[in-house]
Parts: sequence; C-alpha cells; structure tokens
Amino acid sequence: MSTFTLPKSKPEVPVNLTSDLNKNQLLSFPAFKTWINTLQHSLDTQKNKSHTFHSAPYKLRKIDIQAVDYFGGERIGFIKLKAEISNDKGEKLPGSVFLRGGSVGMMLILQPDDVPANTEDEKHVILTLQPRIPAGSLALAELPAGMLDDSGTFSGGAAKEIEEETGLKIPAEKLINMTELALPKSSSDDEEQLQQGVYPSAGGCDEFVPLFLWQNRIPREQMKEWQGKLTGLRDHGEKITLMLCPLGKLWRVGGRDAKVLAGWALYEGLRKEGRI
Repeated sequence: MSTFTLPKSKPEVPVNLTSDLNKNQLLSFPAFKTWINTLQHSLDTQKNKSHTFHSAPYKLRKIDIQAVDYFGGERIGFIKLKAEISNDKGEKLPGSVFLRGGSVGMMLILQPDDVPANTEDEKHVILTLQPRIPAGSLALAELPAGMLDDSGTFSGGAAKEIEEETGLKIPAEKLINMTELALPKSSSDDEEQLQQGVYPSAGGCDEFVPLFLWQNRIPREQMKEWQGKLTGLRDHGEKITLMLCPLGKLWRVGGRDAKVLAGWALYEGLRKEGRI
C-alpha cells in the first residue's frame, strides 16, 4: 500500500491506495476525476450562508481505496472506495462509493408509417433482454445502454445487436438528449454541478445515465418482420435479445429497469410540454 495527498485539497486529503493501483492510474481514471471534481464543488457550496450546512460544513478528510477491477488486464473498470466526510462536530456522512462512471440509455421508438404523423398510435420501443448477474437475472428487460464513443456514435453490445438484427444504425445527430432538456445545467457556482443524467443508485454508486430519444417511422410490414425475428432470437442462444414493446405497456414490461421508468417519465413530461 502507498499514500499520497490529493492535489489541491483543503484541508489536505490523504489517499490510501491498494497494492495494485498507483497515484497516476487513479488520478487519470475518468470516473474518479468526475466524481472528485463534482464532490469538491458541492462541498464548496457550503460557503454560501443560505446553505443548510453552512454553520457546520462538512469536509473531505480521507479516501481509502478498497478494491480495483481491471478490464482487459490494464484498463480500470471499477473502483470501490470509502470517503471519510465529516464536520468539526464529528458528524459523518455515508461515504462508501462504487465508481464506474457514466453510461448512455437509449429510448428507440418505432412507428408504422401508415398511421397519422404526430400521434402516439402504435408506437413501439426497442428493449433488450440480457443477463444481469448482479440482479440475479438471465433476461432482464431494459432500454438499450452503452457508451457514446469518440466520434459521438452510440456504441456497445446493445447497439451492435440492434444493427445486426434490424440494420438500424443510430445516428448521433438525430439523438435528442431528454435528460438535458428536462434538467438544464446550473450556471451558478453557488449550486451543485451534478452530471446531466439520471442517477439509478446514488446511495452507493456514481453512475449517471443521460437518456436519449430517437424516433423513426418504418413500413408496417418491416415492423412485423422485426417483431417476429427479434422475439425468436432466444432460440439461437443469443446473449442479448431484442424485443418490440408497445409504448403504452413500457412502464409495466420494463418496470424493473430504472432507465425504462426514467425514460418513460421524461418522454411523457417533455411531450406534454411540447418540447419533443
């Protein structure tokens, strides 16, 4: 184990590392950089006299790295840490954190092109069914999720399956960031600068998920063909199966997935306000 002082920390914050992680690796890990910058800014907002904690502000005292998971041998995937945060009265805040960084959720809506435009009639949403071992599931229904790569294109296992099984390529320029529309970014230093995404489990994980919308009208026969094709993929041993879910039933069919419920709520709220 080794210890270093977190740069630009006041009071100075010691960081205790595990034997398989060094200072440069931690400080260059995108999820850690985003988390620590966001936290430090939030702690700074306590200087405002109107802040709830102004009279007894909390401070970051120490960070203990507890475990690291690597992807492909060298790339950091996840970090488990404990942050000690307390005020001068000795009152502490829970500080166990699972760092994994942000991801992207996609609400992909298809509608037959023979129904009237600008209606909700016969809209269907593409869902994925795939193993999620942390949930103890081999077929959890979810909104497709992945990352936006360096070119701004939606990428990942779900995107690959969608393209392979339907031929649909999701163009970045056609994406509507529903989270950004619903949650405008704060412009004041006195306010917290949280990420523009939904936090599925903020009590223990830093993950934030911007939710994007993409809608397309396609021939009815093509939709029928895809519905039969996609729902039959499980027979071929696919790890990710796609399904078309009627929009009106989305909240029930995908009700165990936070991305589904958040996406559905954002879509309905923005639609009623006439913003999408």
